[in-house]
Amino acid sequence: MAPPFAAYSHGVEIAAGARLVFCSGQLGLGADETVPPDCEGQAEICFANIKAILEGAGMSLAHVVRINAYVTGREHMAPYMRVRDRLFAEHPPASTLMIVNGFTRAEFVVEIEVVAAGVDTPLAEEEPRP
Repeated sequence: MAPPFAAYSHGVEIAAGARLVFCSGQLGLGADETVPPDCEGQAEICFANIKAILEGAGMSLAHVVRINAYVTGREHMAPYMRVRDRLFAEHPPASTLMIVNGFTRAEFVVEIEVVAAGVDTPLAEEEPRP
């Protein structure tokens, strides 16, 4: 098998008994309802929203085991990947990136959904990616 094209894993094993959190697709919409004009800015907001969702479940981005991302054109792949690769450099999750026709509003160029897994111990004692 050829190595991954970027900072992602071909597969990630989840330990028995792990809790799973499935995050709905997040768009680059800030809390103030602004949308950055560029993919990198939108991806930053998507992952910030995901981080907030995971923190509500007692997890962090370190618990992400799967990313599904969608961009509206090839020109958005590299900016999205810069953000993903920076945030997940140490333990890259399994990841899929697809080019799609569009989203609910024309200004959105990226949407990101994740699956996170963690065991029921305090985060300070927990190893990411069971």
